[in-house]
Amino acid sequence: MQQFFDFPITPAYSFDSFVVCDGNAAALQFARRIADSSDAENLLYLHGPAGSGKTHLLQSIAHSLCPAETACYLSCRDRFSAQELVAHFNGASALVVDDLHLLPDEASLRAALWQVFNDFYASGRKVALAGLLPPRELPHLDDHLISRLLWGLVARVDASDDHSRRMILKKIADDRQVRVPDDVVDYILMTASREVGALIETFEALFRLSMAEQRRITLPLARQSREQMVSRGATP
Repeated sequence: MQQFFDFPITPAYSFDSFVVCDGNAAALQFARRIADSSDAENLLYLHGPAGSGKTHLLQSIAHSLCPAETACYLSCRDRFSAQELVAHFNGASALVVDDLHLLPDEASLRAALWQVFNDFYASGRKVALAGLLPPRELPHLDDHLISRLLWGLVARVDASDDHSRRMILKKIADDRQVRVPDDVVDYILMTASREVGALIETFEALFRLSMAEQRRITLPLARQSREQMVSRGATP
């Protein structure tokens, strides 16, 4: 039940490594405001499809506000009791909660989250939360918390359109200092899932194959990489 206490903030998640596109520019701007301790705004809620970058932004906020702590970030994918939720954030510098749509339908958890939220918000400490759904569509939150989320900054994060996905691929390739031909980009966009994480996983597999075989990234190599991923059952 307490395994989430050991999960660190992922160092790779930073504002500098976040790929900006039309579907996430507002969310990035708001996240930077929350991460800025001198900015008076202290409440942010992000929503959007899986793999769109919500976790990246939340962990970037957590790393900025409490780099020496693991306690200020929590995902509702992890199992925890109401008492553990309260204890987890006791003394934390910020409240950062991911995957709110997965909060179990338990009255004690709803009450505990509302209590923790209210303590942080009332004291002026930073609060950043995220889920798949807009605030009013979240299924298991206290009505007071839903109302309060609408008082702060709210932004949709969505990088599933082809233009955004193309920009992400270009950013990853630039980071690796490799050239990726347009036909390879088109092939990856056509065959990979629309989730950003799957897109990155597909490119990384291709990049590793290119390095291992000392071959340039070409369409035949991209097809070979795809076939290997399918054969391993790792197709994103």
